[in-house]
Formats: sequence, C-alpha cells, structure tokens
Amino acid sequence: MGRFVRLLLVLLAPLGAVSGQNPPSPQLHPRPAGPSLPATVSADRQIILDVQVTDKSGAPIRGLQQQDFTVLDDKRPQSILSFHGVNGEAASTADPPVEIVLIVDAVNASPQAVAYEREEVKKFLLRNGGKLAQPVSLVVFADAGTKVQNGSSRDGNALAALYDQYETGVRSINRSEGFYGADERFDMSLKTLTSIATDEGTSPGRKLMIWISQGWPLLTGPDIELSRKEQQQIFDSVVSASTVLRQGRITLYSVDPLGLADSGGVRITYYEEFLKGLASPSRAVVADLSLQVLAVQSGGRVLNSSNSLTTEVANCAADADAFYVLSFNASRADRADEYHSLAVTVDKPGIKVRTRSGYYAQP
Repeated sequence: MGRFVRLLLVLLAPLGAVSGQNPPSPQLHPRPAGPSLPATVSADRQIILDVQVTDKSGAPIRGLQQQDFTVLDDKRPQSILSFHGVNGEAASTADPPVEIVLIVDAVNASPQAVAYEREEVKKFLLRNGGKLAQPVSLVVFADAGTKVQNGSSRDGNALAALYDQYETGVRSINRSEGFYGADERFDMSLKTLTSIATDEGTSPGRKLMIWISQGWPLLTGPDIELSRKEQQQIFDSVVSASTVLRQGRITLYSVDPLGLADSGGVRITYYEEFLKGLASPSRAVVADLSLQVLAVQSGGRVLNSSNSLTTEVANCAADADAFYVLSFNASRADRADEYHSLAVTVDKPGIKVRTRSGYYAQP
C-alpha cells in the first residue's frame, strides 16, 4: 500500500499544470484565439452549454426556440444570455465549424484491438468518398510517442493515408504487468487527454473528442485506502479536467473497440457508480477520473455494445449535425472549486436532453 500511495502522489501532482515531463505532451498546430466576451460578462463566469435534444429513438429535435429551454444551476432557474440552434447544412458551413478530434488509443489496447481500430477508423474517414462533413483531427496515442495531425481536414482520403504513415510502436506497457503497469497507463492517458484538451481549447467553436478505447485503469478497489492529501490531489485533478473540457467547449466520447465482446462483464458499467459530480475531496477516488465518467459529465456518450466501430464513431460525430448553444452567467461561488450541478430541460413531451452535468465555480 505504501508504494501505491507514493505512485499516486507522483501521478496526480502534475495534472493541473498539464506540463508533466513523462510522457511528453503532444504538440498541436497553432490556433487562432477565441472570440472576446462582452464587457458585461466575465470569462470565468460565462457558462456555454452545447445541448443535444433528441426524441426517444435518438433522432434530433430541430427548430426549438429559447423559450422552450430552462437552465437549472443547482436546481435554480437561470436567465439565458444567448441562444442559437445549429442545424443540418448550417452545421457543416458554420464559422467556426464543429471539429471532430479522433483519438486512437494504442496504450490501453491489445495489438489485435489496435489493428481493428486502424481498419475501422479508416472506414469512417473514407465514407462518402472521403468527403467529411466536419473537419477532423487525428491523434494516435501510443507508447512510442503520440502522433498528432498538424491541423484538421475534411479530406478523409488524405487523413487515411496519413494514418497509414503512423506507426504505433511496440507496446512497452501491457496488461500482464499488473497494477504497477496500470498506474503508468493511467498517468499517460490522463496527461494526454488534458494536454490535447488544453490545446483544442485555444480555438473557438465546439469540438467532439472521440476517444477510441476501453478506457484506462480505474485503480479503485476495496483494498485501496487514500489519505486526505491523496483525495485532495484527485479532487484537484477532477476540477482541472472538468474545467479544461468545459472552457474548451469539448464534448468527450468513449467508444470501446471491443464492442459486444466486452459487453458482458461488470467492468463496462462500473463507471456508472461515479457519475455524480464530485463535490468535495472527502469523496474522491481515482475512478472519478475515468474516461467514461469524464465523457458522460461533459455531455458525451459511452458506447460499448456494437461490433461496428465505424458506426459508433459516426454516431458520435452525428452530434455535430444538430444541437443548441446557450449560455448563462454563473453566480459567484462561496468558496474555490465549488461544485454546481447543471440540468437543461425542454418543455416538450417525450424529449431527451444531453449536456454537461456540472461545473466548478470560483468566488
């Protein structure tokens, strides 16, 4: 247990800064600065929500108006400052357009799964003759070094050719190494997520970050006891990850490449125990930082029950076709990193709404 405590301290300490030395952070292309805010709205108080609205079958509901929506911050209705819908052709020609960030995870996958991911991602890129509806950025996350495309593109043929040039490298970390291999994969995965999200957040517009992976190790169990210091570090990392995703307008998706082969065990639903927003360090566990938890809390989805990875990626990307963007001005918090739950409701029967589930407010 003592070794675990020391490892956890080492792993979590650099996450807030996003600049850990191991592994090196991916370097993305320079991006234009985001739009400035009105003088009446503070950058740290404006909460922008990208909202998916569907019927019971999952088909998007279009044409809703601002008066149809209610925003609840800790169950208290808020005044909507801005509102607009993104729909159909307007979504693909929007300025800036929604960007799809495809992350192929070769660190938390077997060589067989990595090969399958490659073929299925290429099928997605080559659909419709390689003409992509949204610009796509491609990231290959591997032990040998993370490969990051220099800029996004709507040319699926060029992206597929670029993918063929990427080598994932021989895996130096594998499941047979047990717990102490798992903590290294956790460290690499979370640092890479935070680094990519930080860079993507420097550009305006919405991003759909589709992470193709079973997820990284949860490092949680009945035999693991955490000190207050460790719980505080986990809490700080949750605040950091949640905030960088929110401020960057990033919706995260977790797509399991194993599909139905991975759908029978308890492991794939275990993350659901940690979906409630983490309000205090005293309740923190490492599983609060799992890929699936962060995805759901960002307003994204966890997909793990299909044998067609291409279809699952396309289903995630379809969220760019129709959604609503609204904002409100958050109240000042009584203390630093004060958790606020969020909910958006629509005054129509038989409708499902999906958006960010909470945020951390500041005094």
